[in-house]
Amino acid sequence: MRKRIVAGNWKMNKTAEEALTLVSEIDNMVKDEVNSDVTVLVAPPFPFLQSVGKLLQGNDKMHLAAQNVSEHDSGAYTGEVSAAMLKSVGVEYVIIGHSERRLYHHEDAQTLYKKMKATIANGMKPIFCCGESLEERDADRHFDFVGKQLHDSLSYLSNEEFDQVVIAYEPIWAIGTGRTASSQQAQEMHEYIREQISRMFDAEAAYNTSILYGGSCNPGNAKELFSQADVDGGLIGGASLKSRDFTDVIKSI
Repeated sequence: MRKRIVAGNWKMNKTAEEALTLVSEIDNMVKDEVNSDVTVLVAPPFPFLQSVGKLLQGNDKMHLAAQNVSEHDSGAYTGEVSAAMLKSVGVEYVIIGHSERRLYHHEDAQTLYKKMKATIANGMKPIFCCGESLEERDADRHFDFVGKQLHDSLSYLSNEEFDQVVIAYEPIWAIGTGRTASSQQAQEMHEYIREQISRMFDAEAAYNTSILYGGSCNPGNAKELFSQADVDGGLIGGASLKSRDFTDVIKSI
């Protein structure tokens, strides 16, 4: 079932105390100000998942997400965190394939596929990230580039597995740069992504998949982006670190 989703990716920010304060502020604002049927996700760093998860227990509006997961189930993998571990502290969604993970940790399509399989097998929903660099866009290769990302990591999933997947389109040239895709650029790519899903799976899967926009989405541009037919919400970075900004983005959907 296609949902409207706004997810806050905190990246490597906040301390333990700051994390609890931020979540409490967002929770209070969402309860007071947000009436729309939107699913709100917060993705704090690993050390804070359990404490934030406890705050969100029983919350029907806000849900816990993780920023990453290991492709391995358990064992001698120092520094890794398994899907079962995430599930045990209340995680419901997992961000997979963020451009920063691809760039700095050299995660390839097969690794991302394994991470999605592990996430789904443990009863959580992957948020699969895709998006092109400025070089690819300027060379008019952005559709082919994103299409290959989708095919290389998603096409091996069964229809039943793919039903659990959320897609996030994040143009790399708009992440943390202050630049953002125009609403037309976002809609064109989201429509293309939906077409690719239909080809890989079927029309019903394409219609039911939530496709989020990520890339310098903020209170000033969220409403226009979210008004596009194939934009079902946002994966929010910097604006998710301030309760007022994040709530205003949520209210824009």
